[in-house]
Amino acid sequence: MTVQSYRLGEIAEALGAELRGDPDTRVTGLATLQAAGPDQLSFLANPAYAKYLTDTRAAAVIVSPAAAGDNPTNVLLLDNPYLGYARLSHWFDPAPVAPPGIHPSAVVDPDASVPASASIGPNAVIEAGVVIGEQVAIGAGSIVGARTTIGAGSVIRPRVSLAHDVVVGQRCHILSGAVIGSDGFGFANEKGQWHRIAQLGRVILGDDVEVGANTTIDRGALDDTVIGNGVKLDNLIQIAHNVRIGDHSAMAAMVGISGSTKIGSHCVFGGASGVAGHLEIANQVHLTGMTLVTGDIREPGVYSSGTSADTNRRWRKNAVRFRQLDTLARRVKELEKKSKG
Repeated sequence: MTVQSYRLGEIAEALGAELRGDPDTRVTGLATLQAAGPDQLSFLANPAYAKYLTDTRAAAVIVSPAAAGDNPTNVLLLDNPYLGYARLSHWFDPAPVAPPGIHPSAVVDPDASVPASASIGPNAVIEAGVVIGEQVAIGAGSIVGARTTIGAGSVIRPRVSLAHDVVVGQRCHILSGAVIGSDGFGFANEKGQWHRIAQLGRVILGDDVEVGANTTIDRGALDDTVIGNGVKLDNLIQIAHNVRIGDHSAMAAMVGISGSTKIGSHCVFGGASGVAGHLEIANQVHLTGMTLVTGDIREPGVYSSGTSADTNRRWRKNAVRFRQLDTLARRVKELEKKSKG
């Protein structure tokens, strides 16, 4: 494997950073402050790691001007060091680049549109009416259902399932095991028996959407399930039918969104948080981990629910007290009435 090497001067120019040090120093990779060697670049974004800065052996460190201080090495000054690291990470990414072309073992329907710049991996299945954009990569064993469209520059990792009529925007990244456009959980009950409802809507992903491994997004029952531009979904997330997620929202692992809920833009949901169905969540709402939302949230802000871990003995006592809250509230109200009288 060829080792990539870059001058600090060209890195600073690409990032728009101020370089304090030798522009001819060469960098061959990225590492943490603790582990970096003399040919690697590191960064300081979390103040908790500032204690490692003075002893780092890194060739250079990306830091904010406020945190620069006295450093034993070259420094790249950026207001957002973490963003600088994010951009540079792609320079050193060792993941293989899929070559253009259709693998001999892939099954591509004659009615599908696949440009010469696209890559179709081993054992992938491309069904009738599919339209694939320029420089799209479809990983091994993935299935692209009938009449689905995939925008230019999108990457579909191995073993992804895209059902029929799914719309994937440009530069999307869908990780292994994700299922997009599966049937929503729709059943009608008659005398204790469940009758399946056909799911007639689609799933539409905007541009620059990321869908994590083993995440599922259900197609709409009548209207479409819509994921806005720039949305980032972690692994093991469940998005139910007819959900709408606004632009540039992000959700951590194991979030669950029930059907027909509308989520605003620039929202951030912590891990294992959940939202009940048919609700509306405002823009710029932040749910901390394991928060359960059962009603509309109409104002931006940070919301939490649940209780933190405690010893079992104390938790059991508090659980009993919690069940007594209604009785206690009534007694307090009666005492207030008497005191006013």
